[in-house]
Amino acid sequence: MSEPRDPFDASEASDAFDDIVDAETDRDPDLAVIEAGSRTLRAQAGPPQGDPVPARPADPEVDKALREVETELATRWGETKLEPSVTRIAALMDVLGEPQRAYPSIHITGTNGKTSTARMIEALLAAFDLRTGRYTSPHVQTITERISLDGGPISAERFIETYEDIKPYVELVDSRQEIRLSFFEVITAMAYAAFADAPVDVAVVEVGMGGAWDATNVIDASVAVVTPIDLDHTDRLGETPGEIAGEKSGIVKQGATVILAQQPVDAAQVMLKKAVEVDATVAREGMEFGIVSRDIAVGGQLLTLRGLGGEYEEIFLPLYGAHQAHNAAVALAAVEAFFGIGAEHARTLDVDTIRRAFASVASPGRLEVVRSSPTVILDAAHNPAGARATADGISESFGFSRLIGVVSTSSDKDAKGLLEAFEPIFAEVVITANSSPRATDVDALAALAVEVFGEDRVVVEPRLDDAIEAAITLAEEEDEYAGAGVLVTGSIFTVGDARLLLGRR
Repeated sequence: MSEPRDPFDASEASDAFDDIVDAETDRDPDLAVIEAGSRTLRAQAGPPQGDPVPARPADPEVDKALREVETELATRWGETKLEPSVTRIAALMDVLGEPQRAYPSIHITGTNGKTSTARMIEALLAAFDLRTGRYTSPHVQTITERISLDGGPISAERFIETYEDIKPYVELVDSRQEIRLSFFEVITAMAYAAFADAPVDVAVVEVGMGGAWDATNVIDASVAVVTPIDLDHTDRLGETPGEIAGEKSGIVKQGATVILAQQPVDAAQVMLKKAVEVDATVAREGMEFGIVSRDIAVGGQLLTLRGLGGEYEEIFLPLYGAHQAHNAAVALAAVEAFFGIGAEHARTLDVDTIRRAFASVASPGRLEVVRSSPTVILDAAHNPAGARATADGISESFGFSRLIGVVSTSSDKDAKGLLEAFEPIFAEVVITANSSPRATDVDALAALAVEVFGEDRVVVEPRLDDAIEAAITLAEEEDEYAGAGVLVTGSIFTVGDARLLLGRR
């Protein structure tokens, strides 16, 4: 961190930031009442290279052992089947000796942007020489991606070793519970155990679903991050952003700091009420922190961010889309809060370190370019809000004369809403299926696509490899200099399959 400087004078705040506040803050008068009882943060004045997604182990014996672990985990409840409580994971943590309490944590919830934000937070912390652990889900290609140490996925050997270490304790808890520990609960326990064993200086943890009863919620994080809340998993979390926020607010602990991305008003109300109840400190995007300026740059975007302690200029972020700039602002504020900026300390972090960290960030499967001539982009948007952000990012950052979509969704998602979000930017759409057993039936998805696009703009290819080839062929029908492209999207499973097919191993 840089040396302390003179306290930040609010009167010197840039006009640009005030403009952002005026333009981006959709506020309800009732929020003023809530905020009266809530404190707000107002400051008084190197990473791995190459593809961050691991390949299968090269050693056949290691690969065999990893597959055996995956097979055992697959006998448990999957991530879409759950019993909403932390009873079982708490019991497992108890017999493991509470490994999740061996290090401080930053806990991340929200509907979209969690993984990208987690990766940014991880990069920032590592740039300040902290040893990090990161837990995210689901994985793009390989299960070991979910647990990262020092900015890179845990090795297959260490993943296997960690599983074998906790397996007897998992079986003990299973024998005492009416319901066995789920796949996600076991993986979560593995992450916490691996972080304690490393040991890490700080863990960055993304919830799996919701918040209060999510398996990750046995940590007592000093910083709770809430990315934008929208409609997803409505059968389990609620049918409005406010209802969903009620579940997600469960990660906010007594005396914590809450970093709150821009939210629908009803979601913001719920989060702020929760902060009042637990005496949490709140920093709100568009108020205490945010984006001052943003310009498109080659390979990403150039930002000026307003943090909790002041401005950070000339930040290059090698990711596309306004949503990633917002994620960057949230990540920066979270790391500042972790270091006490805006509360105990009135200063900025070292800007050169911040620049290096952001310039190193990668987020696989998030507007990721994997091929040129024609350009093929992968994006894991899986709900309408994510699709709208992706569509905006594509329109802003890529000058395609014609864009072909390749879409496969999961059966529990709002596929029609996702297709409607993409309709304005897709000239044609190729409907297909990914390898997940949860993939939407191709005929059912095609029927929805015809409703949205019309029959003439819909192509059906049940196999993903054929679908990608068909989309590339359609794109190549344009003059070679016309600039057609392909976007493969709809699910993290679709993106993972496409990465393998396109040689990203």
